[in-house]
Amino acid sequence: MRNTAPDRSRRPPEAKADESPDQRTAANWPRAGDVHRWTDAYFSRSKQIVERFGDVTATYAVFMRRPVTSAPRLMIDWLESVAAARQVKFDIDLIHKEGGWVGAGEPILYITGPLRHLVDLETLFLQKLGACCVAAYNAYTMCVDMPETGFLAFDARHCAGTEMAEMMAYGASVGSEKAKRKWGAKGFVGNATDATAHFFGNQRGLGTMPHAIIGYAGSTVRSAEMFHETFPDADLVVLVDYFGREISDSIAVCQRFPELTAAGRVSLRLDTPGGRYVEGLDPPASYAVLERNAPDAIRGFRSELELRFLIGTGVSAAAVWHLRERLDKAGFDQARIIASSGFTPEKCKVMAEAKAPIDIIGTGSFLPEKWHETYATADVVEYDGRPLVKVGREFLLRKPRKKK
Repeated sequence: MRNTAPDRSRRPPEAKADESPDQRTAANWPRAGDVHRWTDAYFSRSKQIVERFGDVTATYAVFMRRPVTSAPRLMIDWLESVAAARQVKFDIDLIHKEGGWVGAGEPILYITGPLRHLVDLETLFLQKLGACCVAAYNAYTMCVDMPETGFLAFDARHCAGTEMAEMMAYGASVGSEKAKRKWGAKGFVGNATDATAHFFGNQRGLGTMPHAIIGYAGSTVRSAEMFHETFPDADLVVLVDYFGREISDSIAVCQRFPELTAAGRVSLRLDTPGGRYVEGLDPPASYAVLERNAPDAIRGFRSELELRFLIGTGVSAAAVWHLRERLDKAGFDQARIIASSGFTPEKCKVMAEAKAPIDIIGTGSFLPEKWHETYATADVVEYDGRPLVKVGREFLLRKPRKKK
């Protein structure tokens, strides 16, 4: 086995043999005994054919049809767990290490082993690769575009189940680590759930209060008081858009907690919906804010989408600058700003161009937007060491490796 070591420094504790369904992870489920229930039927039939007519050593090439960032750890861990259960060995030749850039059609890795033990695994190992690689690619571009801003992974609620949530958190962590390593970006500093916090080097998920607690409390300031009384040692992050008074309520929270604010332990989170402007803004006022703070951002041609990110409703660049101006004017320059609501790679790029003064972005929008782009594919390219692949896929054949 060569070049097969993705970073495993941030992984959950080993699962126990008697694990409950709640402890299933992408790296250990389905178990070897359940593969036949979850794989494509024609792979199960292929397994029976090979068992009847004789096994061979097969090599699979695994690739994607779009550029991605390599994020193969969950797939490799699962393959190794199945191999151990079946008492066989798979040789995994990782061409693009974790965090590496992969071009469209380039094999990410080759998997070699007995065909009877590999042929029924294709459905499942492909499920554990493609979406992780696209999420890693998206997270990387976001972190690189905004290197001075930290990110929180708020993707869990958008995922189709816990296995997807694990895969997306892993993908975001891979893209983030690459941005930190190559560009010195702050990257993702945490996420929302305990179960996947280990991917970001944390023991617990991060977060303070949802809008429901503000409604429960009856006012933004009272919700902050309740949180602080319950968690006195935690930094205070307060949603300020519930009553449509983003500016007024932000200042009121800072006035209520002046010492925490001065210590940099109060953050105001903008999550204004796209149906209205932040308090005190409209189109002319939004243009004026950017003219004062980031005039180059509104020079030249802009698409309709870019204009919405800059001066539109919801959490725009103008909204963030507006809040920063008003906080500073009120003497709360140490108050921090957290922004959320639709922070896709495209929105992050525009925010960077506007130099929006955002300390932290909470986002789940690194999730793949076009699911068909997450489809990983595999083809057998060698049988007992003899190169052979279907016509049109010759580009997958193993090429001589350059010696380093």
